[in-house]
Amino acid sequence: MASQGHSSDKSVRTSLDNLLRIFTVPEAPESTLGRLDQSISQNMAGFLQQHIVAEEIDLAEIEQDFTDTEIPESALLVSEQTDFLLDKVVAQSVHTSSPSFIGHMTSALPYFMIPLSKIMIALNQNLVKTETSKAFTPLERQVLGMLHRLVYSNDEAFYQRWLHDAHQHLGAFCSGGTIANITALWAARNRAFGPDGEFRGIAEEGVYAAFKHYGCEGGAVLVSERGHYSLSKAADVLGLGRAGLVAVETDDLNRIRPEALRAKIAELTEQGIHPFGLVGIAGTTETGHIDPLDTLADIAEEHQLHFHVDGAWGGPTLFSEKYRGRLAGIERADSVTIDAHKQLYVPMGVGLVLFKDPAALNSIEHHAQYIIRQGSKDLGSNTLEGSRPGMAMLVHSALKIIGRRGYQLLIDQGIEKAAAFARMIDAHPEFELITEPELNILTYRWCPPVAQTLLEGADSAQAAEQRTELNELLNRSTRYLQKTQREHGRAFVSRTRLTPKRYDGQPIVVFRVVLANPLTTEEVLREILIEQVEIAKDAALMPVRQQIEQLCLR
Repeated sequence: MASQGHSSDKSVRTSLDNLLRIFTVPEAPESTLGRLDQSISQNMAGFLQQHIVAEEIDLAEIEQDFTDTEIPESALLVSEQTDFLLDKVVAQSVHTSSPSFIGHMTSALPYFMIPLSKIMIALNQNLVKTETSKAFTPLERQVLGMLHRLVYSNDEAFYQRWLHDAHQHLGAFCSGGTIANITALWAARNRAFGPDGEFRGIAEEGVYAAFKHYGCEGGAVLVSERGHYSLSKAADVLGLGRAGLVAVETDDLNRIRPEALRAKIAELTEQGIHPFGLVGIAGTTETGHIDPLDTLADIAEEHQLHFHVDGAWGGPTLFSEKYRGRLAGIERADSVTIDAHKQLYVPMGVGLVLFKDPAALNSIEHHAQYIIRQGSKDLGSNTLEGSRPGMAMLVHSALKIIGRRGYQLLIDQGIEKAAAFARMIDAHPEFELITEPELNILTYRWCPPVAQTLLEGADSAQAAEQRTELNELLNRSTRYLQKTQREHGRAFVSRTRLTPKRYDGQPIVVFRVVLANPLTTEEVLREILIEQVEIAKDAALMPVRQQIEQLCLR
């Protein structure tokens, strides 16, 4: 088969008639694409299992199939392009829906998402404007209202008043948590440095004029040191500078320390910096822990800060009657981010940000006479992105088809499965649990019994030095184990680096596990540990094992 980008005997003559065919005539059921379409619709899991190659191939080798930058003069047959995609793209994709893929926040999708996605794509609506979306605009507003109600629990009169108001918005849809967080802090910044007398506001006059008018040296947003990197992007984009995102120390459970937060606010104020925003994390990316949201809400009220909760991961925990109390205080937030493509089980990429005050988004409103005119019900006037697909249709369908009780079951089983896996790790002599799961994320590492004995040893200067050396050896081991298991292709856990207080803040490399896939069983988890123990016996790791044993025998 000729590589993509070169003409071949399978190319077709370019003509207007042939072009019109690809816009109007579907592929025959017996064609390559037709058969694939049926295969995906009838057995999505089987299709993925059959076509994705499990064994890891070096990215440099894969890149060789994507080096031709010429656009072909003659059109390829759809079947030839489909074959190329199957051989070179699908085969080398990541099997994110596999029960043993437990390393990242991407999970299996409900079957109904496939045909509904086809409808959404076929309609090709653009949510920037009602003229290009029509029913999708009120649909999007309805979904925002449904999730707003999940967070804030206002009465029916509130939603009947504001849901479809032309001048107010309960939130904004976007492509993911990054844009949602930027939108929240954008609105917070514009309100904190808004119009005042002759000053027309930061949105009109810029950050330099705003800081000068308000008599400060700059603005700042505070967040725990476990805050998502999207918040740093927000500070950069909003003209605060990355130094304008101020990290606050966390405790042993990776939660922001309120006393450290208060001290940091006082320090910034003394320096002439105006702190205007505070971000609470509801499910940190690395460990899944939740900040004390109620306490943060108190501090935000005391210092008149916009209180934003990044619930991109943990927000859907509100569906669980059993565990929603872990998010107590989220209802006091001025804004909340939720990623639908995470624990709402919707395809990539759709996120949203909700605002307690329906007028909050007016501070970032933009209009254009040809498309998003003032007074229109378009949601594009209050979003960072312009053109947006109708992903709200998929979120709406998920909320309706899965329902509150369905989501409760999904959330509960994920949290309880993580707790079971933590117990499994704790009981295993070859592993050390690093962070207990609060939601459905946990971290651990391979740590043989002799190493555990030394790490728990007497607190002396010599022992501390040995522990430091031992942790460095264990870091090398964890990196090797994680990389090798990924290359084997049977299972995947991710890795990250933490600085536990029990090791005096020394950076340690750990396995990170995310248990959101309802298809993942405890048997799958046991097999993952068994494979890691077997890999630990590899000859390539033997020198490190010997160094660990020698160190522990000193």
